[in-house]
Amino acid sequence: MELTALSWNLFHGRDFPPDRDLFTWRSRLLRRSERGATHVQVNRELLPEFARLLAAAEWDVALLQECPPRWWQPLAVACEAAAHGVLTSRNSFGALRARAARLNPDLIASAEGGSNLTLIRRAFRNGEAAVERREMTIHAGRPERRAMAFTRVVGGDDPRRGDARLCVANLHASAHDPALAAADVLQAAEAASAWAGEQPLIFGGDLNLRPRQSPAVFDELREGFALAAPTGPSAIDHLLARGLDAVAAPSPWPPERRELDEGGLALRLSDHSPVQAKFATRRTR
Repeated sequence: MELTALSWNLFHGRDFPPDRDLFTWRSRLLRRSERGATHVQVNRELLPEFARLLAAAEWDVALLQECPPRWWQPLAVACEAAAHGVLTSRNSFGALRARAARLNPDLIASAEGGSNLTLIRRAFRNGEAAVERREMTIHAGRPERRAMAFTRVVGGDDPRRGDARLCVANLHASAHDPALAAADVLQAAEAASAWAGEQPLIFGGDLNLRPRQSPAVFDELREGFALAAPTGPSAIDHLLARGLDAVAAPSPWPPERRELDEGGLALRLSDHSPVQAKFATRRTR
């Protein structure tokens, strides 16, 4: 059985054009769109655009980070997927934060509150009852809360086959502190590996670690937990796998693939490109 996995940091549902001059206080305060030669920068609710792009993309399992919690159900419906979300940081007074984000997404930015959201498409899973959800708080204190979503699913046409079971661990590790991110990642990998047991595991997300700068962490993931291989030496978004064969190695989308037309200009969603990979489960004998 083959499956396609995707990991994407949604940047709290905002756009991110390559021209930094389009980020103006006029746009941020007055919600005025700024138009450049090739791209536009907007300050409005972009749920329909993110939902449309995700729904049209090819994947069976999607690991999303920096996802507004209020987007869980709409994205699941648009993608015909089962959803497993865990809250991360800045989620107190959630209703007030959500209201502010709808009014002015760029002004509140990440203060709206975040989550990790795992989506399992209906065509892959065998019914809602087959999905197991677990959550692990990596740390609750400063600089901000981090959590892992762990999902177990029975996929394929025959749920009785042992090799049809898949476990998915979705993490957004701490930013701007490689030592703290490394601790997040290794703690999450240990828990995910233990929970998965002998079943295939995809462990990924925005790990905020570059293999070129933190080779020892990825060595430990490979040697200690059999999780391989990172997206690339300079990447921070990864889809590591254990017990699966890589049919197509993890690779980021080209930036234009996450762009939509906005009045003749390109609207580029998020400051991250999705990372996509294709895996094949190994048959058991």
